Formats: sequence, C-alpha cells, structure tokens
Amino acid sequence: MRVGVPKEIKVQEHRVGLTPMAVREYAAAGHDVLVQAGAGAGIGAADTAYLAAGARIVATAGEVFAAADMIVKVKEPQPAEWGMLRPGQILFTYLHLAPDPEQARGLIDSGCIAVAYETVTDAQGGLPLLAPMSEVAGRLAIEAAAFSLRKPAGGKGLLLGGVPGVPPARVVVIGGGVVGTHAARMAVGLGAEVTLLDRSLPRLRQLDELFQGRARTRYSTAAAIDEEVMAADVVVGAVLIPGASAPKVVTRAMLSHMRPRSVLVDVSIDQGGCFETSHPTTHEAPTFEVDGIIHYCVANMPGAVPQTSSHALNHATLPFGLALAAHGEQALVDNVHLRRGLNVHRGRVTCEPVAQALGLAGISAEAALGL
Repeated sequence: MRVGVPKEIKVQEHRVGLTPMAVREYAAAGHDVLVQAGAGAGIGAADTAYLAAGARIVATAGEVFAAADMIVKVKEPQPAEWGMLRPGQILFTYLHLAPDPEQARGLIDSGCIAVAYETVTDAQGGLPLLAPMSEVAGRLAIEAAAFSLRKPAGGKGLLLGGVPGVPPARVVVIGGGVVGTHAARMAVGLGAEVTLLDRSLPRLRQLDELFQGRARTRYSTAAAIDEEVMAADVVVGAVLIPGASAPKVVTRAMLSHMRPRSVLVDVSIDQGGCFETSHPTTHEAPTFEVDGIIHYCVANMPGAVPQTSSHALNHATLPFGLALAAHGEQALVDNVHLRRGLNVHRGRVTCEPVAQALGLAGISAEAALGL
C-alpha cells in the first residue's frame, strides 16, 4: 500500500504521524511511504532521516493526499485537508468528532474511511492509542497548573508544592483514568495535596493501592465535586466517555464559590470539555479567565512536547497501522478492536456516541463493512 504522511498544520502542532523508526517498519513490510518535506522538523527528524528509513519525500500535502491509499496523521484533518481526501481513502489519526460537526461533515462528504485513534480498543477494554497521549497530557496538566498559579501568569502566586512551614496547593483531579492517574502522580511528586475522584469503586481501590496514602481517593458525586472544587487551588478535568462529548462536571455557578484565581485545567477539551466555561485554546494563548478563575484549555497539549509525544504515539499505533496498510478495509473486518476505531465509512458515521452527539443517523461499523 502507498502510505502518506503530511505535515501537521494545526496551530502549534509539531508532532508527526510517522517517525523515521515507524517508516522503516512500513518500508520493511513492503509499503511505499510518502512523507511531505519538513513533516518531521518539529521532532528534529530531517528529510534525510526519512529517506534513510526508506521513504520518498514529496513537496506538498496535495501530492501526499493525491497519491496515498492511506493517510497517517496525528491531529484531526483541518478544513484545507478535508477537500483533499477522496472516497475509499483510509485516514488514520485522532478525530474527536463529537464536539466538531464541521469536521464530521467534511469527512462524510469526502467518502473516506476514517479510523480514529481515540476509539480503538484492546482486549482489556482499554484505549491503547489514546493512552500514550493521555499519559503525556496528564503530566503536562500539572506543569501547566503550576505555571498558571504563578503571579506573572495571572495566578494567585502559589507554589504548587509549598515549602516547609507553608502549606502546598490543593489539587483535585476529576477522573481516575490514564490522564487523572498521571496528573496525580506529577502533583504528588511535586508535593501537592492531591484528591482523586472517580465513579468506579474498583478503580478507586486500585488508585488507593497505587498511591499508598500519598493521594486521597473519593467517590465522585455532585456533592463531592462541589465540596472538593470549592476547596481546590487546581482542578484537573480528566473525564472521558469514549467517542462521546464530555459531561460538564463543573458549572459556571460553581466558579463564584472557588478560591479566587484558582486554576482549571480541562484535559477533556478535545471532547468538548468537562467544565461549562471551557473553550479550546492554543499553546500561543493557553489561558483565559472567567469569574476570577484561570482556565487552561489547550486542545493539543501533547503537541508542546512533540519528540516525546510522537515517539510514544508511534509505538502504540504501529501494529494497527501496519495491519491497515497490509489488508486495507479487511483489517477492520478481521480485528474487532481496530474496527471500534472506525468513525466514518464512505459517507456514513459508524461510531454510535459520535452519531448521538451530532444528532446524525449512524450505522454500525459491522453493517457498514457488510458483516
């Protein structure tokens, strides 16, 4: 198969769909890999490294899209890219369609076969292609919070970990999944006082065992969230319903009861955000203020550390991408976990949570593939 890697064009996005390591694996499997010139610049991978790995370098994204049978990206295609997709072409990337009706319409109209990293599953019920970026985002969330608490950044002037004789910041993490766990690990490591909320008792038991008393765990109810948010200096939103829009767990009315100049970090922003007052921001202008509360809502947080992120992502996506390159649509038929990643198939939405969020008539992936 001919596999194409365009340069990412989302604002401040420096990751790349395939690293030279991954290209070498595709080339060794007999695939023809086309990489847009400069696609790997953000991770320090020169075009010569891609050539040495077995890729061909082409000048423009248009050439990549026109020639490739499968496009491998990191972030959702931008409006300029929708029109370059064609019927039957496989798109393998993050999509996050639930809060993005315009992108959904662009993919539907293109007739492409869009497979979303974030809804591919594994035998344990996990999301293996979302997990590495969730790990990065969870850790970055605490770095972002620590910076945002500083006075020059508009914060209250509080050191996250405190010092002897001065209490540390109180960090509340809503959601005990991958993002929440890694956020808590970073916050605990920096000396903050940390509380994790989740609605799964088995998961709370796992977290209690993991942190050995260094972080509190609490069952997540509306009353518990109210109480914890009002006492927090930092709230990390790490709520996920795979494929669907994130529920709003912190309302605007709650902000007036929070400590002034506290920080909200909405890691769920790719799925619409889990704070009522959230809207997507960029690395160029990452924060905004509502009712005296600082909001950090960057929609591609891992893009700030593209070297770490690109390699971690490629390690996870490689076996799935190679299967798609080897077998095309048949890979979706053969592998139920990869099939769960199918969001749009030749003009029809094939992910139920996405269809529900967008108010569209969907079809099951199985029906779309004739199973």
